[in-house]
Amino acid sequence: MTIRNLDKLFAPKSVAVIGASGTPARVGSVVLDNLIRGGFNGAIWPVNPKYRSLQELPCYASVRALPGVPDLAVIVVPPAAVPEQIAMLGELGCRAAVVLTAGLSTQRLADGRSLQQAMLDAAKPYLLRILGPNGIGLIIPGLRLNASFAHANAAPGQLAFVSQSGALCTIVLDWARQHGVGFSHFLSVGDSADVDFGDIIDYLATDPQTRAILLYIESVKNARKFMSAARAAARNKPIVAVKSGRNARAAQAAASHTGALAGGDDVYTAALRRAGILRVNGVEELFDTVETLARSRRLPGERLAIVTNGGGPGVMAVDTLIECGGTMADLSAATLDALDATLPSTWSHGNPVDIIGDAPSQRYADALKIVLADPGVDAVLVMHAPTAIVPSLQPAQAVIETARGATKNVLTCWSGGEAVQAARRAFAEAGLASYETPDAAARAFMHMVDYRRNMKNLMEIPAELPENFSPDHAAVRTVIEIALREGRSMLNEIEGKRILAAYGIPVVPTEAAIDTASAVSAAQRIGYPVALKILSPDITHKSDVGGVALNLSSKAELVTAAEAMLARVRNRRPDARIDGFTIQAMIRRPRAHELIVGALTDPIFGPAIMFGQGGVGVEVIGDRAVALPPLNMHLAHDLIDRTKVSRLMAGYRDFPPVDRDALAALLIRVAQMIADHAELAELDINPLYADDQGMVALDARMVIRPSAVHGHDRLAIRPYPSGLDETVTLRSGESVLLRPVRPEDEPAHEDFLQRVSAEDFRLRFFSPMRQLPHSEMARFTQIDYEREMAFIATRPNPADADGPAETLGVVRAITDPDNLRAEFAVLVRTDMKGQGLGELLMRKIIDYCRQRGTREIVGDILRENQAMRTLAAELGFQRVGSGSTGSDVVEVRLPLQG
Repeated sequence: MTIRNLDKLFAPKSVAVIGASGTPARVGSVVLDNLIRGGFNGAIWPVNPKYRSLQELPCYASVRALPGVPDLAVIVVPPAAVPEQIAMLGELGCRAAVVLTAGLSTQRLADGRSLQQAMLDAAKPYLLRILGPNGIGLIIPGLRLNASFAHANAAPGQLAFVSQSGALCTIVLDWARQHGVGFSHFLSVGDSADVDFGDIIDYLATDPQTRAILLYIESVKNARKFMSAARAAARNKPIVAVKSGRNARAAQAAASHTGALAGGDDVYTAALRRAGILRVNGVEELFDTVETLARSRRLPGERLAIVTNGGGPGVMAVDTLIECGGTMADLSAATLDALDATLPSTWSHGNPVDIIGDAPSQRYADALKIVLADPGVDAVLVMHAPTAIVPSLQPAQAVIETARGATKNVLTCWSGGEAVQAARRAFAEAGLASYETPDAAARAFMHMVDYRRNMKNLMEIPAELPENFSPDHAAVRTVIEIALREGRSMLNEIEGKRILAAYGIPVVPTEAAIDTASAVSAAQRIGYPVALKILSPDITHKSDVGGVALNLSSKAELVTAAEAMLARVRNRRPDARIDGFTIQAMIRRPRAHELIVGALTDPIFGPAIMFGQGGVGVEVIGDRAVALPPLNMHLAHDLIDRTKVSRLMAGYRDFPPVDRDALAALLIRVAQMIADHAELAELDINPLYADDQGMVALDARMVIRPSAVHGHDRLAIRPYPSGLDETVTLRSGESVLLRPVRPEDEPAHEDFLQRVSAEDFRLRFFSPMRQLPHSEMARFTQIDYEREMAFIATRPNPADADGPAETLGVVRAITDPDNLRAEFAVLVRTDMKGQGLGELLMRKIIDYCRQRGTREIVGDILRENQAMRTLAAELGFQRVGSGSTGSDVVEVRLPLQG
């Protein structure tokens, strides 16, 4: 359940307060008072059998006594009474409630259900939506609706604030009043028993009164719904979040380096990043960030120039920028010459551009104009420290006038108190972002950069995979099933490497040996030198107990090392079972980087992939980045680039660069592995050697657990549904492939649209426009398979058999968040018409929607498009309504379920 009946929650015309009170300082009295004093224009109906009237309003003894059906009910009765009230409201026809009562999840009925579950069960037959319980309510200033027990009202505005903390709501209300910040919606979700972040984001994504969504998150319940809603909404409006706390790690997480390193907060960061949500550290930063994004254009790049009348503040801004991973612009020779000709000889001759403390207004304008013209500058921060020479307002006005016609972002930082207040007001009126300190200004720019990176990840065209690979699933299943039958949760090194090899990941030849004699035989087969490791299901980190010996070059060394190792391990871990040793070829690659690639299963977001610098000191170094599967080449490269070791892998001194494409492909294979096999709970490849010769896994550690779900069902983001590929035959006898669209299909999609006639294009898009921007093309190919499906017809390019396939046609269905209705659109390349391709594509999408449980598929067809109207009729579509002759569009509908 998602946005159904949320209109009754967020746009009610009548409100009933169940448990209204006349006793001061009671929740029931505060809610009623807030509704009345807020000026809500609809009907307000107090309900409480103790009163005949409250605040000059008639008070009703029960829900059944109300004069009408309330759109919204606010419930403040004791916990035990909540399920009954919900049932009565649902029976009456009410479809939305705000439950403020706390304690429902901890109290139980005689049948074992919690009161919260009983409440949900009572609501379900009526699709009655519940906000809460255990929140402070909601405020919608545009409706003058204050259905909360907050101590203050919210001013109207265009920001939606959604919080899991009621206490934080009251703090934010105070802060917002002091700073003049207004809201379109102010929502306390409480325990989110029904309406959660995903539902609210879906609703607000299309709300014209909301230009940005602000979240305070403590936990997410339905990860896939949250990710789908956020990724859709973030393409249209900024979403900024504060995430507090750290999830408690599962007790078994320490079984691997990955589990020990990548805790719940790392996974939340990765999830928010993948969803296009900008994460910040506090409430003030939350609102600062929104104001920054609201007052700025999209950044063309990430290079910042600074113009300042004080060297110290400029250096402070640079320090913060670099610490946050930002980039200072390198000014061109032409820019430096122009500044030389304009500024005093004592100026800084570089970036930051210090125009000296006595700078008059014109000097600000001249310097800013020159720096803005530099093609290597993407944004400019102008800074000012008050002086007795020039009033602060005058240079501010010069900056405002210069920035007025600029195409690049101009940020301002007028530091000080009373002396700069007029300047800051002028910036606000002019729509320029302004900050009080150099640190705040630099961080604000980095928020713009982070937001740009998030949007780029949502819109980027992933590179083609360097090669296709077919994992040996049977080999993996055999290893896992044997271990589960034996009751083991930890695979040994040999088993782990078999799984890696099944996914084409290079591994060091390794053999198991039950004793020293067997180890000697294995070493002779492998060839000296060898590495010797203890083999034990109870010892995870072998080097911690002296269970690793390297560079053994002879039988004598091997025997000595094996006997000493057994003695050490038995002394340090007398409880551990010893199954023998593993012997592997000693890899001599002195310029190889030691990396770690891992995966873990987060209790909220499911599988997550970790990459970073490896080796025995991996926990101490702590150089890591986390991403959610599925991965493509772009996302894999982004994961690599977010680590410090990636800079070393670029090559330095006599160390050659690592093949990053090959490393990215390896990460994709690991992500695929963890998605394909739900029993793989954790894995480590540590160390993974990587150099110019390639990569090889020296050790593998894997944790398995029984799982009742399919691997893909664990993922927070639905992966590419490869099982839907189908080969069909056209009327000409030619075979073409129907398959779901992929992000890397964008170039072929552009070529496809170029080969559609202007008339066919107009009939499909209801517009003569032929060129679509990259953002729109990205949306056509980078789809969320959870909510949308696009099948393309494709074949090898006859002009280039080795090149990318060409797209011949596409059919698309976008499903509402409740999976009730899907809207279709179909387009066939003009030279492919008459081959029956349109019908094949339509039948493909109809079958898909029916199998997904979608209730109906609908579409709009231009009245003049007789061919499409005929095809729709042949497929069983019926016209919706009588079809007014004055309308250019005909709506058609096909029921899909019973």
